[in-house]
Amino acid sequence: MSQLVFYEKPGCVGNHQQKALLNALGHTLEARDLLSEIWTPQSLRPFFTDKPVAEWFNLSAPQVKSGELRIDDLSEDQVLALMIEEPLLICRPLLQFESIRQSGFVPGPVLDALGVDLDPKQDLHSCPKTAGSRVCEEPA
Repeated sequence: MSQLVFYEKPGCVGNHQQKALLNALGHTLEARDLLSEIWTPQSLRPFFTDKPVAEWFNLSAPQVKSGELRIDDLSEDQVLALMIEEPLLICRPLLQFESIRQSGFVPGPVLDALGVDLDPKQDLHSCPKTAGSRVCEEPA
């Protein structure tokens, strides 16, 4: 059994499904509200490991989805500043196990450390409400 910090958007259907899978595998979760967390560049940056900056984003965030925010044209510092100002931009969930961190519910360092083997036929990263999105946004 493992203690895992799971940063989520409360009410997100996708995050609920992800937590259910982790619980079923015997992991203990400490769920935290991603949107009310006080982020700094130093606390947020480690979750993105070596991913390209464009993969740090929640593609369902209104600014990204509308094309208002051109994510390929931004530096790491710009992205971190934007995400601290508007946490909906962050690719969810953020996962922390001991000193290991990752963003998104995809194969990565945290899920690997926990021994979570995701079924490639089951997409638990995309928003179940918005096909093709990476993370769920509740309708306004």
